[in-house]
Amino acid sequence: MADNGSGAAPGAPYGGRGAPALSERALGVPAAAVAMVGWAASGVISKGISELGPLAVVFWRMWLYTGLVALFLWANRTPLRLSSIKISFWGGFSLAFDIMLFFVALRLTTVANATVVASLQPLLMLFLAPRIFDEQPGRRHWGLALVAIGGIVIVVLGSAGLSEWSVYGDLLAFGALFAWTGYFVCSKLSTQKIAAAQYTGGSALVCSLVATPFALASGQVFDWPSSGAWLWLGIMAIGPGLASHMLMNWSLVRIPSWLGSTMTLAIPVTSTLMAWVFLGDQVSLWQFVGMAVVMFALAAVVLDQSRTKLT
Repeated sequence: MADNGSGAAPGAPYGGRGAPALSERALGVPAAAVAMVGWAASGVISKGISELGPLAVVFWRMWLYTGLVALFLWANRTPLRLSSIKISFWGGFSLAFDIMLFFVALRLTTVANATVVASLQPLLMLFLAPRIFDEQPGRRHWGLALVAIGGIVIVVLGSAGLSEWSVYGDLLAFGALFAWTGYFVCSKLSTQKIAAAQYTGGSALVCSLVATPFALASGQVFDWPSSGAWLWLGIMAIGPGLASHMLMNWSLVRIPSWLGSTMTLAIPVTSTLMAWVFLGDQVSLWQFVGMAVVMFALAAVVLDQSRTKLT
């Protein structure tokens, strides 16, 4: 079992034998929260780089991100190992389809809908966590997660009639949802075998390799990005890419998978507000109501776990 640098056993069941100390759990929550903000910005930036096709954005962003992770590992004298790439394969495979489907969906429907559909992941994780990770969310957490999902439904229904809404885009977002769930599960499982940084590097390389044929087949990568596009691609690679994935993979060693998944409910709210402010996306009153419900439920879950030792 690899040492993650924390002194805790990677991947130990939350509240079970070998679980991280309460102080480390407390550190995991803000780390995951920062990762959420980065991922929320990723979709908005992607949609804002309108001069490039969505698969071109995936291609350039992922190879820049992969290079940064490789440089980070080299600087820390822990270069990416072949064994880490093998362990990270399914995580990287899932991540590639998540990003490709999601970035295309962003061009076809509203930022609110694309991100809200993807955030239905906590419902899937509440079913998967007990079976895969032996984590047992309490009844209160089930209830709060369902309240949050109800808020998400309000956001989706509130988009009806908006000019940017598309059923096809929403369907692609549902495909990204299942791919994102697969990546999340693989990320948690990998912490039992390798350090978070090694998994981040391995999954990034696999993701880039899987996405490249699709990007080339689309023909979108043959349009060279402008200097402005390169700037935003670099920001995506450093912030939502390197920093967010490192932080989330690090936090998953310290918090239960269902909690990390539930915190992703903050992504659609943050993305929608960013798109409204920076891209001029339309947002209806009902969407704001739904987002308020989501944030209330999310805050209740996080505050509850900070006060209670979960078993």
